[in-house]
Amino acid sequence: MGPLDHLPRPLSERDRSRWAPGRRLLSTVGAGLVLAAGFAIATSLSNGPLAPVGAVQGAVESPGRSLGAAVAVAVAPTATPLPTPTPDPTPAAPGTLTGYQWPLPNGRLTLPFGATPWGSRIVDGENFHDGIDLATFCGDRVVAAHSGTVLAAGRRYDKVVGWVGNLQPYLDRLEQKQLYSTLPIVVVIDDGNGYRSIYAHFGKIKVKKGQQVEAGQLLGYEGMTGRASGCHLHYGLFSPLETATFGIDRDVAKRMQLPDQEIARIDPMLALPDQPKPSKSPAASSSPAP
Repeated sequence: MGPLDHLPRPLSERDRSRWAPGRRLLSTVGAGLVLAAGFAIATSLSNGPLAPVGAVQGAVESPGRSLGAAVAVAVAPTATPLPTPTPDPTPAAPGTLTGYQWPLPNGRLTLPFGATPWGSRIVDGENFHDGIDLATFCGDRVVAAHSGTVLAAGRRYDKVVGWVGNLQPYLDRLEQKQLYSTLPIVVVIDDGNGYRSIYAHFGKIKVKKGQQVEAGQLLGYEGMTGRASGCHLHYGLFSPLETATFGIDRDVAKRMQLPDQEIARIDPMLALPDQPKPSKSPAASSSPAP
């Protein structure tokens, strides 16, 4: 059997008794088209072999039709390699951070980062202040230390400041006792580099959750909301990728039903360009971090 044997037989070889008179014209035209197609195929065969079936993905040879060595079997798709496991991410070294500026440009450093009797965090068994406090005067402009996205703006910020443990009992207590008004007004910004900036104790804020901000853009005005003995800004910096933790004063955690750990902070001085002039009385306008 040859490659043309599957084509329809010529009309002269068919039984015309089954054809209705009204269909003769259509049949004649159809037969002409079929014969033309047969002529085209025959011409193609005279010029060379048929294109390999395997040139089309998934094509197979029809049963009983051997096209010879020119017919190729469909090639199986190449197996997709297994993904390579990604190592656990780690925060960038503080010394490599760029693009930061002072959030209170003319502020004095009233309480540095580190061990201090006024800190409510615990590091190596000592009270510790997990950010820096800067002060000028009530109502001074507080600006973004780095460009980024606002994650929280107001008094409902605890879910994005790096508590480690079950936060729900604390949040339930705030709701049941209607204590949100006692918290500081806080802005938390994702700096877009693996770190988050925390700005606390605003008197008033000018940004909203989800807003994009640029370094130096106005966030709000210096205040003393929350536990504060005077107007100032508490500025903290941490990475959600950090695995180290700071402890929380046990009395504070128990009284407020807080988790007893938070993600460790870094000293913001490592990212800020230079150091403001320190105050002579560090405790005058400082307070424990929110």
